[in-house]
Amino acid sequence: MANIYESERLRDEYLLFHYGRPEQIHGWGGGPDRALDFPKRIVERFSPGLVDRALDLGCAVGRSAFEMSRLAGEVVAIDYSHSFVEAGIDMQERGRCEVSRLTEGSLLESVDVHAPADARPECITFEQGDAMNLRADLGDFDRVLAANLLCRLRAPALLLERLPSLVRLGGELVLTTPCTWLEEFTPRHYWPPGKTLEWLKMELGGSFDLLEEHDEPFLIRETARKFQWTVALLTKWRRT
Repeated sequence: MANIYESERLRDEYLLFHYGRPEQIHGWGGGPDRALDFPKRIVERFSPGLVDRALDLGCAVGRSAFEMSRLAGEVVAIDYSHSFVEAGIDMQERGRCEVSRLTEGSLLESVDVHAPADARPECITFEQGDAMNLRADLGDFDRVLAANLLCRLRAPALLLERLPSLVRLGGELVLTTPCTWLEEFTPRHYWPPGKTLEWLKMELGGSFDLLEEHDEPFLIRETARKFQWTVALLTKWRRT
C-alpha cells in the first residue's frame, strides 16, 4: 500500500492544519475554533522553563517542533514521511510555504502559510526516520512529544518500549492519539487489548508517572465545506 502521507494533497492539508490562520482554515461563523492550533496547544502542556533537548516524534510538517524550539536548546524532529520532512525543512529555511487549498471538486487556490513568530528554527533538526526503529545514537531528551502517532504505527508497542530510554529522568513525555485503530495501518493483533488509556498505563507505568490526561480536539480542512473534527486523548508523563 502506498504511503498516503507522501501525497501532495496530504502535505498541503497538513501545512494548512499546522500553520494556517483561522480564516484560512474555515470562514464559518460559529465554527469549531477551539480545535484550531492543535500543534501549539499540545506543546503548551509541557511544564514551563528552558530545557536542553526536545524530541518531536511524528513531527509531520513541523509546527510543534517550531513551538518546542522556543524553550529548548535543541529540537530533533522526526517523521516517516519524506514529503512532510521536506516541507518542514522548507518552512525552516524560508519561513513560509505556498499551499494549494482545495475549495470543491478539483478547484484549487493558493494561500501562503508562515512559520510562527519568535520561534527559533535554527535550533531544529528535521530528519526522516521510523518511530519503531529509531537510530541508536539519538540520545535522550528533557521533553518528548509523540502526537497522533501511535495508531498509525504497524507495531506501536515497539515505540512504547523505546520511550524510557528517550526521556531523561525527571523529563516529560506528551502523547496524543485519537485512538483510531485501523487495520490498514496497524494489524489487529497489535491493537491495545482494551481501551487505549488503560493500555498506556500498563505499558508505561513502570517507567513513568501519569501527570494528566484530557481531551484535545483538532480540525483538518479537506475542502471549503468539509472538515475532519477529531478529539485526541492527551496524556502527560514524567520519567521516574
